[in-house]
Amino acid sequence: MDFDLPEETLALQDMVREFAANEITPHAAEWSENEIFPTKIFTKLGELGLMGMLVPEEYGGAGSDTVTFVAVMEELGAADQSVASSWNAHSTIGTLPLLAYGTEEQKHRWLTPLAKGEAIGAFGLTEPDAGSDAAGIATTARRADGGWVINGTKMFITNAGTDISQGVTLLATTGKGADGRKGYATFYVPTGTPGYTVGAKLKKLGWHAMDTRELVFTDCWVSDDHLIGEEGNGLRQFLSVLDGGRISVAALGLSLAKAALALSVKHARERHQFGRPLSDFQAVAHKIADMGTEYQAARWMVYRAAWLADQGRPHSTEAAMAKLYASEVANRAASQAVQIHGGYGYVRESEISRFYADAKILEIGEGTNEIQRNVIARALVKGA
Repeated sequence: MDFDLPEETLALQDMVREFAANEITPHAAEWSENEIFPTKIFTKLGELGLMGMLVPEEYGGAGSDTVTFVAVMEELGAADQSVASSWNAHSTIGTLPLLAYGTEEQKHRWLTPLAKGEAIGAFGLTEPDAGSDAAGIATTARRADGGWVINGTKMFITNAGTDISQGVTLLATTGKGADGRKGYATFYVPTGTPGYTVGAKLKKLGWHAMDTRELVFTDCWVSDDHLIGEEGNGLRQFLSVLDGGRISVAALGLSLAKAALALSVKHARERHQFGRPLSDFQAVAHKIADMGTEYQAARWMVYRAAWLADQGRPHSTEAAMAKLYASEVANRAASQAVQIHGGYGYVRESEISRFYADAKILEIGEGTNEIQRNVIARALVKGA
């Protein structure tokens, strides 16, 4: 077994680490405090070829593998979770449905600008009354005048209201078939389409610099060439890209744990009490030891799931396990890091406080951890 990352991946990771240190970390607190979406950062990420990492070169992307994507996420997320989570949503659910199911014309029209970083992508699934129950969505699409009329509301949607938002790929129901079952379809709705309204920014506990909004569709008409993939298979199409999304959120959790560990070690070395650095006290040292051990365990779970994906091997269970474990490790690491920082960790000016506020959503987004446990349990029982 070779646990070393390829040289080209390590070189890219070093470049992203330097970029994040110079362009993201110095400004992250200001973006968070003032809820600023840093458009210029995403433009620069596009110039570096990072906005289409998982997209083939023929459509303007970098054609990178999943392992390399995770390595880049480790550095972006350790600098700022808002930037990394926005980049993640764009790179996975914001673009992969177009790559997997779009026609050649659709790919060149919508996917290529996203992959080049000329625009940012969004995906609309969650609704006010449908989250974990994806099949329970109420947004409808009915045929009319050579296209479709969409009505409904989406909630907690990332990247749809920025000044570089190109549009949203959304899931809607298209009625019931002869067997009485709901049909689903995926549509691409460009920003500015009549009947498509982007709501105000949502006030969140964390991820303050990430654009998150409610989207409302009122008799929103799109032509037939905005249908992505096959009518009736929209839900299946969406579920097929979830495994990649789970790996990327797992990587986001991994990056947060990495940041919490680094900040804790730095503070424990520099902060003195009773004439000694905090790192000399066993109570603090043991917290750091636990954080480091869990980070390494999570790291190899995430990279293994990514490696399996790159090998074209089954990885649904491994992706769910990685997302479950890494997100919970991130929350434990953030909590212990605040404890190590003491009062300094509880003021918003501290860097660790931002990561602490960002951690909780990792156990909720891209499938709650309760759902991940259901997925894992079904796989283990079925395979027993």
